[in-house]
Amino acid sequence: MRLNYHLLDVFTDRQFGGNQLAVFPDPPLDLPAEIMQKIAKELNLSETTFVYPPTDPKCDYRLRIFTPAAELPMAGHPTVGSANILARLGALGHIAGERTIVFEEGVGPIAVTIHAGERSAPTEVWMTQPTPQFLDIYEDRSTIAEILSLNAADLHADIPMQVVSSGLPFLFVVLNSLDAAQRIRFRPDRWSDTLAGTDAENIFVTTTETVYEGSSAHSRMFAPALGISEDPATGSASGPLGAYLLKYGLVQSGDLVSEQGFEIERPSFIRINVRRNGAAFSEVSVGGQCAYIGFGTLVID
Repeated sequence: MRLNYHLLDVFTDRQFGGNQLAVFPDPPLDLPAEIMQKIAKELNLSETTFVYPPTDPKCDYRLRIFTPAAELPMAGHPTVGSANILARLGALGHIAGERTIVFEEGVGPIAVTIHAGERSAPTEVWMTQPTPQFLDIYEDRSTIAEILSLNAADLHADIPMQVVSSGLPFLFVVLNSLDAAQRIRFRPDRWSDTLAGTDAENIFVTTTETVYEGSSAHSRMFAPALGISEDPATGSASGPLGAYLLKYGLVQSGDLVSEQGFEIERPSFIRINVRRNGAAFSEVSVGGQCAYIGFGTLVID
């Protein structure tokens, strides 16, 4: 069995930045899930996707998303990158300016809009995410500081550490400075003792001090349970990030840019758009560019 795949760097405008992704655009319909998981572990990228015909007639494609350790119900850079590849391969036909398709994912239908330039080449892709849900507040600042190898004083004293989810939960932690974010040394031992197996096990750390003037937040994400020691760009957390920053008054505009991946030498820029209806969030979307890396074939016995 020969399986063709394409490689992309997502949420970047240049190669070797952003978040790596492998996309299998036409896998066999009977490919077992356990083989997909083994392929994702073999490639050892943050995520690997497999594109299938939909089971929901309201959708255009079904997307299955795997980290090296688990299948995900939804994810940001795999959704954006998979749409980019379909456009590059001509599977979406001619795109006059933009086109919206719908992916069937574990959380339900996800609308994705591809913006294209000459010859339908994708220039930017945006995905609409489920409305973020604000869940448990985590009170133990000293434990989180220990996990991050920081002092409790490095954590913002007035902003609650809270789990927020648009399909995949993240514990959001606000730091006082860019310096603190850069000093993080994640401790898997303390994480395993305290957060593993909880809704707070994926830790998303952010500060409004940034490297680039045009950014709204500088972010880092750690997800050992998903087989990801540190993620260069986390689209599934970035919609909730925008809502979280707005809810607690850390930003005033619903148009944001989160910079991420700088500490692991994969700089990424994720654009975020959050719309509010009074105190409620009515629509959240994230988008960005992709850089094509190449293609290959796996031969499975």
